Amino acid sequence: MTNWRAVAWGAVVFLVIATFGTAIPIIGQIGAGIIGGAVAGYIAGGGLGNGAYHGLLAGSVTGVAFSVLLALFGSVIGLAGGGPLGGLLGGAGVLVLGVVLTVLFALESAVAGAVGAILAE
Repeated sequence: MTNWRAVAWGAVVFLVIATFGTAIPIIGQIGAGIIGGAVAGYIAGGGLGNGAYHGLLAGSVTGVAFSVLLALFGSVIGLAGGGPLGGLLGGAGVLVLGVVLTVLFALESAVAGAVGAILAE
């Protein structure tokens, strides 16, 4: 069964660290995924599989939230610079990139969640 409290804490930690991690572009985002997934796995406990599952969910939730927010921002910027077509292309391009990043965030968070679950025991 899914421990939504663990997923929520992992996602919140991920978002907070990722927000401050934008100052260090690659290391900040990777570190956010690892720490957020580890928090979700640690709180969920229950072994490798359970920790990986909860880390995966925390990374996915965060990736989807980032993708939607950045796609809206890309649409607004595209709309201001290129009219309706610019807004559509700007938002769609950012959304496609966001889907790829969501998969990457989820995978690294799943590995970190498994490690967090091992540390919990």
